[in-house]
Amino acid sequence: MTESPLDFGQPMTLHQPSIHRHLRSLREWCVGLMLVLIAATLGAVQAKEYGGIEQQRIEKTFPLTDSVSAPEGKFKVRTLSTAGAITGYVFQSLDVVDIPAYSGKPINTQVILDPAGAIKDAYVLEHHEPILLIGIPEAKLHAFSAKYKDINVSQRVVVGHSSDPNAVTVDAIAGATVTAMVVNEVIMRAAHEVAVSLKLVEDKSGQAQKPATVRQDFYEPATWEQLTGNGAIRRLNLTRGQVDAAFKGTEAEGIDIASAEQVDDTFIELYVADLNPPTIGRNLLGDNQYRFLMQELKPGEQAIAVLGRGLFSYKGSGYVRGGIFDRVQLRQFGNVISFRDMDHQRLSDVFAKGIPEFDEMSIFIVREPARFDPGAAWTLELLVRRQTGPVSGTFSSFELPYQMPEPYLERPLPSAEELAAIEEAGRPMWVTIWYQKQFQIMVLGAALLLLTTILFLQDTFTRRPHFLHWLRRGYLVFTVVFIGWYALGQLSVVNVLTFVHALFENFRWELFLTDPLIFMLWVFTAASILLWGRGVFCGWLCPFGALQELINEAARKLKIPQYELPFAVHERLWAIKYIILLALFGVSLESMTTAELFAEVEPFKTAITLRFDRQWWFVLYAVALLVINIFTRKVYCRYICPLGAALAIPTKLRLFDWLKRRKECGDPCQLCAKECEIQAIHPDGRINANECHYCLDCQMTWNNDHKCPPLINKRKKQRGKAAPVSAQLIPVVEVTAEPGEHTSPVTVFIPSRSTS
Repeated sequence: MTESPLDFGQPMTLHQPSIHRHLRSLREWCVGLMLVLIAATLGAVQAKEYGGIEQQRIEKTFPLTDSVSAPEGKFKVRTLSTAGAITGYVFQSLDVVDIPAYSGKPINTQVILDPAGAIKDAYVLEHHEPILLIGIPEAKLHAFSAKYKDINVSQRVVVGHSSDPNAVTVDAIAGATVTAMVVNEVIMRAAHEVAVSLKLVEDKSGQAQKPATVRQDFYEPATWEQLTGNGAIRRLNLTRGQVDAAFKGTEAEGIDIASAEQVDDTFIELYVADLNPPTIGRNLLGDNQYRFLMQELKPGEQAIAVLGRGLFSYKGSGYVRGGIFDRVQLRQFGNVISFRDMDHQRLSDVFAKGIPEFDEMSIFIVREPARFDPGAAWTLELLVRRQTGPVSGTFSSFELPYQMPEPYLERPLPSAEELAAIEEAGRPMWVTIWYQKQFQIMVLGAALLLLTTILFLQDTFTRRPHFLHWLRRGYLVFTVVFIGWYALGQLSVVNVLTFVHALFENFRWELFLTDPLIFMLWVFTAASILLWGRGVFCGWLCPFGALQELINEAARKLKIPQYELPFAVHERLWAIKYIILLALFGVSLESMTTAELFAEVEPFKTAITLRFDRQWWFVLYAVALLVINIFTRKVYCRYICPLGAALAIPTKLRLFDWLKRRKECGDPCQLCAKECEIQAIHPDGRINANECHYCLDCQMTWNNDHKCPPLINKRKKQRGKAAPVSAQLIPVVEVTAEPGEHTSPVTVFIPSRSTS
């Protein structure tokens, strides 16, 4: 059996000529394969050039599509066709708008439009939202974008409730409201801009308000020079050379061109004015002619004066034969307004002082169905045609823009409902979000105010340990239930990484304002770090930390044994969370997406944001940390939490030291160090602000003259029951605690007294 030259399954020994022959055969085989592939590619339908998920969405939306064009225009829009007929348009939002989501990076969405300007498909291709990367299933994101099917790009879509009765409302993604609002703005803004650029819909941005009306009570005498000077009458002047230049590159280039001597000759000098305002109409037409004209006009109609002189007639003769003026037309908001012979009046007498001689003067009537707005800008288009064949010709358009002077107009005030709708539509997205979350903002604001009061008046509160213990427990329950599970206000190290990257890339405040509760918590945390250190957030405002503390509190009530590591070991384990933080930061420099995945070392999304509703391995990790916490308080917070490490770094900058100590603290008294559940107090009595969670237990002891050994000694001396202090130290085992305080038997030392 002859061995194939391409069978490399077994080693072969070949002579040099044989090697060349095999290489030549291999090369010929590869070239042939390439030619086949090229031929297949050229013969394939153009639709297959746009592959991947993008092509799958196209085939699902328009199954019969046989052609997808190359990207065209500034928005890189591809045209979809079936049997030569256009069926739709496809584009990616990132080519149209750049709106940052909460991750700081934009969300890229593929949108498919039909020729009527309706969205037929919207599909998120790429995002960097942390909660969707490792939290809420992406299926919910795609289900949300699917709600935009058959919504016209001219409609207003609002996520949640809207006061605008004409708005289309869609439900948000549960647990990812901010992301849903960003996706909404991305889809609708991008789709509208593309549809306007393709002329699928009209750009009605100029029609946001009700049409203005002409003031009939305003009149002042004016000359021709004054009316042309203030813009009441507008002018277009074309030379023959300008008209010839407009036809360059067309079939009419070189036809009827002017000679060198005729280039600067006036082709046409055209003037236009709206005659309805008395200051314009009465000064041009005279009082009687103006009055007769206004009596003829029906409500909603406008009289436009057109005056011309030069070589070209703006009227021509076509309107006589066909009844339509084919050389002048009006355009407003994209609408073209043509005139028929019944809309035209010949103007013979004009009375404005200083008016020049004209070859033609006309009044054109804009009828009510055109919905003409005299207060909005409009354009008179002059169409110049050059004959290129017996019946064919080429047109070139010249525009004369017009805007009525404001003193001649009266703009209606919108109703309260319209004002509210206009205000809502014009708000930045982050402002809309703040309006929608007013309840959560007010509740959180009140809670932060209460916490600020506790912190500033901590000396007063710590003198009432029973009350403060129950107040703190209630606050921790609020933190878990409201801030965490209800408002999803759990801060994360991802927020820290996003902020750091934003400082060095493209910092925008609206990026952080899109989630009001997270923003409020960060502002309060930043301020509290400067005043008290990281402990205010970790001890009062972190939902996962509060959940751990409440569970451990219950375990202590149930007399479950507690275990603590020796301080020397405990102190060295502090470094773990800083190492994790540095590792996450290093990974984020290469890929923020990867860093977000590794940030799953935080159990926050599992236990708080998603309330344990996710894959079992995430739940197992979070539950394991909580189970360990039953026996040793806040193990995660003390040794693993990268967010705590990130907050501990600026704690070095705190301005005040609010936690009071005595000279006896640490030497000889060890009571506070023994009672601190997170071991933030060194054996020498120093409080480590980088590790302290600001529970205020040590301050309650510091103020308790029935518990603090130095105060007990002082109280006994004041009562005359104490003898002079000797150098000898004796142990005191029993320490009196206030009702509600948790304490375990602790041996402390106080100075002994000799008898007199």
